[in-house]
Amino acid sequence: MAIITLEIGKMILHAAEQRARQLGLSEDVAIVDEGGNLIAFHRMDEARIAGIDIAINKAWTAVAMKMPTANLAQAALPNGPTYGINTTNHGRLVILGGGIPLAKNGKIVGGVGVSGASSAQDIDVAGAAVRAFEALPQARIGTAHYMG
Repeated sequence: MAIITLEIGKMILHAAEQRARQLGLSEDVAIVDEGGNLIAFHRMDEARIAGIDIAINKAWTAVAMKMPTANLAQAALPNGPTYGINTTNHGRLVILGGGIPLAKNGKIVGGVGVSGASSAQDIDVAGAAVRAFEALPQARIGTAHYMG
C-alpha cells in the first residue's frame, strides 16, 4: 500500500499553493512517492513552463539523494566534494533549493519539489507542504538537515 496516495498528494499540493499565494508567487509543485514516481502535480496560473520539469526533478532528487536539494548546492560548487553531481543521472539531479524528502517512521516515503521563485521562496513553499504532511498521524520530516 502506497503511503503517499493521491489524496495525500492533493492535500500537500493545497498547502503549498496556499503558502505560495500568501507570498504572491506562482509556483509549480510536484509530489513523488518513495521511488521518485510522480503522484501529483500542480501548476499555478502564470507559473513558468520550465518549472514543470524542475519541480518534478527537485522532488525526485530529494528522494534519490535522501536530503533536501538545497543541501547539494554548496557541495556542488567548483572544488566542492560533489562538483558536477548535477550533470549525473542524465541531468535530472537538481541542486537548487525547493526539493525536500518526506518520511514516515524514519523511512523516506516521498518528496516534494517546488519551482518558480528564488530558492529561498521555493524552500518556504515546499516547507508548507512538508508541514502539512507532518500533520498527518505519525508523519515527520525525513532529515535533520531540513532548512525550513
